[in-house]
Amino acid sequence: ATPIIETPQSISVITADRIEAIGATNLRDALGYTPSVNISPFGADSRYDWINVRGFDAYSPGYYLDGLPLRNANNLAAWKTENYGTERVELLRGPSSVLYGLGNPGGVVSVVGKRPTAEPIRELQLQVGSNNHRQVAGDFSGALDADGKVLYRLTGVFRDAQLPAGKMADDRTYIAPSLTWKISGDTSLSLSAQVMRSRAGVYQRTRPWAGSLIPSAIGTYIPASLFTGNPNLERFNHDQELFGYQFEHRFNDIFTVRQSARAGRLKLDTAGLQAPNFATINSDNEFDPVNFQNITNTLYAQRESIRAFSMDNQLQADVHSGDWKHKILVGVDHQRTSSEVATSSGSSAPLLNIAAPYYFKGPFEFSGPGTNDATRLTQTGIYLQDQIKWRDAWQLTLGGRYDRAEGSSFSRLDGTRNATSDHKFTKRAGLVYLAPNGWAPYLSYTESFNPTSTFDSVTKQPFKPETGRQYEAGVRYQPPGTKDSYSAAIFDLRRKNYISYDTEFTPKQTGEISVRGLEFEATTQPIPRMNLTAAYSYTPRAIVTASARPAEIGKQATAVSRNQLALWGDYRFLSGIKVGVGARYVGSNYGNGGGAPARVPAYTLIDAMIGYDFERWSLALNVRNLTNRTYIATCNTLSKTCYFGDQRKVVATATYRW
Repeated sequence: ATPIIETPQSISVITADRIEAIGATNLRDALGYTPSVNISPFGADSRYDWINVRGFDAYSPGYYLDGLPLRNANNLAAWKTENYGTERVELLRGPSSVLYGLGNPGGVVSVVGKRPTAEPIRELQLQVGSNNHRQVAGDFSGALDADGKVLYRLTGVFRDAQLPAGKMADDRTYIAPSLTWKISGDTSLSLSAQVMRSRAGVYQRTRPWAGSLIPSAIGTYIPASLFTGNPNLERFNHDQELFGYQFEHRFNDIFTVRQSARAGRLKLDTAGLQAPNFATINSDNEFDPVNFQNITNTLYAQRESIRAFSMDNQLQADVHSGDWKHKILVGVDHQRTSSEVATSSGSSAPLLNIAAPYYFKGPFEFSGPGTNDATRLTQTGIYLQDQIKWRDAWQLTLGGRYDRAEGSSFSRLDGTRNATSDHKFTKRAGLVYLAPNGWAPYLSYTESFNPTSTFDSVTKQPFKPETGRQYEAGVRYQPPGTKDSYSAAIFDLRRKNYISYDTEFTPKQTGEISVRGLEFEATTQPIPRMNLTAAYSYTPRAIVTASARPAEIGKQATAVSRNQLALWGDYRFLSGIKVGVGARYVGSNYGNGGGAPARVPAYTLIDAMIGYDFERWSLALNVRNLTNRTYIATCNTLSKTCYFGDQRKVVATATYRW
C-alpha cells in the first residue's frame, strides 16, 4: 500500500481503462506501451504471453496474480490470465526477490484481478472482430445484504473465434466468482475462484532466416503469408482452475496481519510442428532450385498436468516516534508445484510445398515418448522489510529475505531420480527524497535469485542458483493536485552464474549478462478528457560478458533494441465521441544470440480507436497494427529461424451498463 512516488524502483501500472482503450485482448498487448518491454520475443504466438523486460524473459518462472505466484514448470504448460477479469497490471522492472522470491532479474509482472465492490456494477459486453471473433462477457458486482457487509462479483467471458490461419479454433470460457465478507471494521475475508477452458489450435509465424531475413541460397523468399503449421494436427487445449482466499485483520493502530493462499490445477494437451526449414531434395547440388520448394518440420506432442499451492503470511507494524515513521513488514511464504509431463517429438512431418501448400490430413506418426517425468518444486521464504520515513521528506527502504528451494524429478522411462536443494539470501535498499513540489529522486539496489536443475558433469552436484543484481537511480514527478506522473531512470543490471555451454555442450556456471539503460515514462492529462502515455527506452548495452563459449561474449543473449518508443493518446469529446491513436517503434537488432546474418529491421506499428458513449452504451472500434504491416519481430541464432509479428486485428465492442 505504498504510493508509487515513494517506491525506489521503476514501476508501471496499466489500469483496466487503459487496457480497454488500447484494445489489448491479451496480457502482452496490455504491456505494449511500457518502457523496456519486448512483447514479441517470439513473434506472433497464440499460445503464450511471452514478454522480455530489460533484456530478460519475464514469463518464466511465471507471473503473479493477486500477490501469489502462477509458477510455470519450464515446460509447455503455463498459467494464463484474462484481460476482462483484470483490474490492473503492475510491472516492477528489475530484480524483486526480496518480496517475490525466486525469479529472473528483468522484473515481475503482477496482475490484480477484479474484486467485489460496494457500488453496484452491471455490465454486458458484446464483441465481434477479425478471424470470426465473437465474444460475450459480463461483469456484475454489489452487496448481498442491506448493511453492505457481504459483497460479490461475478465475471465471465465466452469466446468463439478462429486463429488467423488454418481456420483453427481459438475458443475460451472464463468464469471468475468472488465474495468478500467484511466481518468487522478491522477484519475481512475474501474468497475467489477462477475456471478457464481454452480450445484452440497453434498459430506461429516461424521461418528459416534464409528465405525470410535474407534471401535463400538461390535468392528466393518464402511468402510472409504462408502458414507453415498444419491445422489438421496442431492443437492447444488448456484447462485451469484456481481457488483462493485473502484474510486481513487489524489488531490496533500498529499491528495488521494478512494471510492469502491459493490452490490451482492446470492440464494441457498440445501438438504441433516446429523447426521449419527448407527440405533438401538434391543433396548433390545445394543450389538446385528443388531444394527451396518445400518446407520440412518436426512433430511434437505433449500432455502435462500441474498442481500448485501457494501461501503468504504477513505481519505489518506501523510505528511512529516523533519525526520518524516505520512501516515494518515481516512475512513467511511457501509455494509448492508438482507436474507430470509426457512428450513425443523427433518425427518429421510431410513436406509442405511453398507454391501450392497442401496440409496433410494424417494420420501423423510420432516417435516414442521423449520424456515421461514427474517433477516437484517447493520454496519457503522468510522476509523482512522496513520503510523508514523521516519528516515526511526522506524514505529509506531496507529489506532482506532468506529462501530455501528444493526440487526433485523422476523419469518413468529409465527410473532416474534427481534432487536439488538451494538456499539464498537476497537484499534490497532504496532511498527516496520527497520534495514538496512533487519531485522525488531515488537510488536503489536490488537482487534476485533463480534455482537451476542443471547438474555439474564433473562433480555430479547441482549448480548453485543463478543471481541478479541491479543499481538504479531515477526521479519521479507528480504535479501537486494532479494524477499526472513522469519518471526517468538509469540502471545497471547483471545476471550472474547462469548456465552456459562450451563447444562440447558441457554445462558450466560461468555465464554473465550485463544490461545498462535509460527509461522515460509519462502518463498525463494535458487537457480535460485527454489521456497521453509515452514510454522510451535507450539500451546501449545488453551483452554476454562471460560464457563457457567464447563466441557468445560481446553478443546479445536475447534481442534488445537500442531504441524503443511508444506513444498513445485518446480524447473524449463532449458529444460522446472518442478517438485514440498510438504508435509503437522497435529499433533494429541482431536477434537472440546476436548472430543473425543481417540486422532484424526496425518497425513501427500503428494502433487506433474510435468510439461513441451515449446513455448507458459504450461503443468502440479498435484496430491494432492498423496498416497491417508485415515485419520480423526477432530471429534466433541457434535455430537459425525468424519470427514474424502479429497481423492486423480488428475488434468492435458494444458495452451496456445499468
